[in-house]
Amino acid sequence: MTMASKRGQNEGTCYQRKDGRWEAAMTIATVDGKPKRKSFYGRTKADAMRQMRAAQREHEAGAPIAEGRQTVRQYMDRWLADVVKPSVRPGTYASYASYVRNHINPNLGHHRLTKLNPQHVQEFLNSRTEAGLSPRTVQYIRAILRRALGQGMKWGLVTRNVAVLVDPPRSRRSEVRPLTPEQARLFLEAVRDDRLEALYVVAVALGLRQGEVLGLRWEDVDLEMGKLRVRYALQRVDGKLVLVEPKTERSRRTVDLPAPAIDALRAHRDRQTFERSFAGNRWQEWGLVFTSPKGTPLDGTAVTKRLQRILAASGLPRQRFHDLRHCCASLLLAQNVPARVVMEILGHSQIALTMNTYSHVMPTAQREAATLMARILGNQSAATGSDG
Repeated sequence: MTMASKRGQNEGTCYQRKDGRWEAAMTIATVDGKPKRKSFYGRTKADAMRQMRAAQREHEAGAPIAEGRQTVRQYMDRWLADVVKPSVRPGTYASYASYVRNHINPNLGHHRLTKLNPQHVQEFLNSRTEAGLSPRTVQYIRAILRRALGQGMKWGLVTRNVAVLVDPPRSRRSEVRPLTPEQARLFLEAVRDDRLEALYVVAVALGLRQGEVLGLRWEDVDLEMGKLRVRYALQRVDGKLVLVEPKTERSRRTVDLPAPAIDALRAHRDRQTFERSFAGNRWQEWGLVFTSPKGTPLDGTAVTKRLQRILAASGLPRQRFHDLRHCCASLLLAQNVPARVVMEILGHSQIALTMNTYSHVMPTAQREAATLMARILGNQSAATGSDG
């Protein structure tokens, strides 16, 4: 065993253990003022010293030194209750809680929080991939763990975020295959006079998310001015449909209604007035634009199944409801609408998301741009030649 060299007060010591690992140790003052020995371990002396010196710097800055016997399970449950639940939408909380309950806690929960290391996390992520989860789902699980451990660092419970130090599985972005302009026209013909015709027209024309369409209220629609405000989304929380605020500030937006959407919404309003009168006391007023014949919110799954039946009956390719949003973006970009404008219509948080998602449309736009440039340069050349 390599003996430790003598150091000054509060500098700590470092020596090699019988098992080959290096242990760096320092004395810290606890909350009650009593001294306590804290050790840091590494495969090399440099690694152990690095951990100890980082802890010394944090301690000198007033941050607590990570210690205690709290398990990952105990910490994750506390984090969900104290941090996640008060700060995110109910649907997001339910999603986080599900992945913690079904994946993180059963596999990592028994580890002591301060002893969790990158190898534990890497093996855990690999096991999720081997269990059949998609790369994107495994990436999402890692993101949850990374966020939780980041909070743990702020609280001084851990000295590093080990989830940042592991490699997530690589995923290939699936190519977006929305309806073509001709297919979109055929689809809108197929839904003509359907009870939810206006819903599909709005989805294609404005690219609203399904929750945004189903959470649309009449007070947020101005048919005279041709404006529509996105202020709420419909979500299922604990088995009940509720209105929640949009996920991001960008999602709260006001968009202009194209003429076909205005016409469809006017016809829909008239139809709903009749349904309200026909339902009488059975009508439940939510103030929603799109409802059941009794005024209650629509279920997203049922709306999607209805959409797919219409597509199949029309000989059109199968689409998710979200693909109508892709259809809107592709049609706009194909007409050379600036990506920044498309981003604002869709409510994307970053323009990079718009550009990356719909890059398949860009070659057409680039060819048209090249044609326009050739026309400009060609005209300039002709003008120069005539002057000569």
